[in-house]
Amino acid sequence: MNSSLVRKTSATMITLVLLACAALPACASDRKVVRRVAPIYPQIAKMMHIGGVVRVQATVAPNGEVTQAKAVSGNKMLVPAAEDAIRRWKFAPEAASSTENINIDFEAAD
Repeated sequence: MNSSLVRKTSATMITLVLLACAALPACASDRKVVRRVAPIYPQIAKMMHIGGVVRVQATVAPNGEVTQAKAVSGNKMLVPAAEDAIRRWKFAPEAASSTENINIDFEAAD
């Protein structure tokens, strides 16, 4: 293959990848949290000694507001409390939207 063609093809592919990356929100950027809101532990889960970690994926707007929070793992009894708490968090402003992976730990009391 012609080396000039290979260089042009490689340059075009790199440009396309960079453009695609710029259009997508960042993944797990570890953006600074300005305000954390603790989840309200569901009373029934407390009484049943249900605890554990709920992993939430949150989409954060450039202004730092959480626009979406969706649990990706965790006990179904604890998921709504974790998602609701994360929706009330506030992050530091940045130039672009980001995706944050957050663990909310519910400790069951003995």
